Amino acid sequence: MYVIGRAGLASLFILGGINKIRNFEATLATIDSSLLHPPLIFLLATIGLELTLGMALALGTRLAGSAALVLSVFTLATNALFHRFWELSGELYTLELSLFFKNVAIAGALLAVASIENSTSRQTSASYRN
Repeated sequence: MYVIGRAGLASLFILGGINKIRNFEATLATIDSSLLHPPLIFLLATIGLELTLGMALALGTRLAGSAALVLSVFTLATNALFHRFWELSGELYTLELSLFFKNVAIAGALLAVASIENSTSRQTSASYRN
């Protein structure tokens, strides 16, 4: 069950990276309207991060724990930059508030995965030393 859950969580980032490639110009415009400049560099870095770390997480490689940790920080940074519900009102406030806390939940799940992966990694390392 854990492997399926980890892969499901990773799919969010893999599909996000693919979607950013498919909608490159629109995503570039969104980043350009934020505090991130130059937007092209940030978009390319985001695509690379989502695809490579998402795959590491999905496949459960040795880097899965680190990937989950970096993706959790990335997800929370996304909140601060793109889901600023506190600046809005009405329906947009409600939508961004929901997206913000969805990302908090995702970051929490990623931290749980990082914890499991890192403790499993330590146990495996210890068994090789014995």
